[in-house]
Amino acid sequence: MYTSAPWYTRMEKEEKTVVMAHARISASLPPNIDPTKTPIAFGERALPKLNEELRSPQLVTRQRALMALCDLVHDPEIAYQAINTGCLLNLKFLLKDEDNTIRQKTTEILYLLATHSVGRYGFLQFGIVVALSKLIEEPVNICRLNVHRALEMTSEFPQGGNLTPITVRID
Repeated sequence: MYTSAPWYTRMEKEEKTVVMAHARISASLPPNIDPTKTPIAFGERALPKLNEELRSPQLVTRQRALMALCDLVHDPEIAYQAINTGCLLNLKFLLKDEDNTIRQKTTEILYLLATHSVGRYGFLQFGIVVALSKLIEEPVNICRLNVHRALEMTSEFPQGGNLTPITVRID
C-alpha cells in the first residue's frame, strides 16, 4: 500500500515504513553566504587575485575586492604582503573613483594600513599622502574621517613628521 503527501512519500511493506524526502529548491541564497564579499583564493594567490580585481572595470567586482581586502589588512603580515603585491598603487588610483562606496572602502583600507608601521612607510614611499590630501574636502563624511585618521597615523611616524603642512579651508 502506497500513500503520498506533497513533501514526502511513505511506502509501507509488511511492518517496515520507509519515508523518502523530496528536494526543495529555494530561490534565496543560503544564510551563510554574503553577496558583498568575493571568494578569496587560498594562500599566496589571495592578494595577487584581489589586486587584479581592484583593476577590474566592473564596479561590483571592485567593491567586493575592497570588502575582502578590508577584512584581510588587519593582520600585519597580510598588510605587508598587500604592499609588496602593489595594492597601494591600485588603492591610490581608486581614490579618484566616482563611486562613493569605492572611495569609502579605499580610505578605510588606507587607514587600516596606516595603523601598521610598514603601511606608513609605504605611504611615504608611494606618495599616498599627496593623494589622500586631495580628499580632505571630500563631501562624504566617512571618507573625510578616514582620510584624517590615516594622515594622523602617518604624521606620528618618525619619517612622517617631515611632511609639508596642508592648508585646509574652513567655511
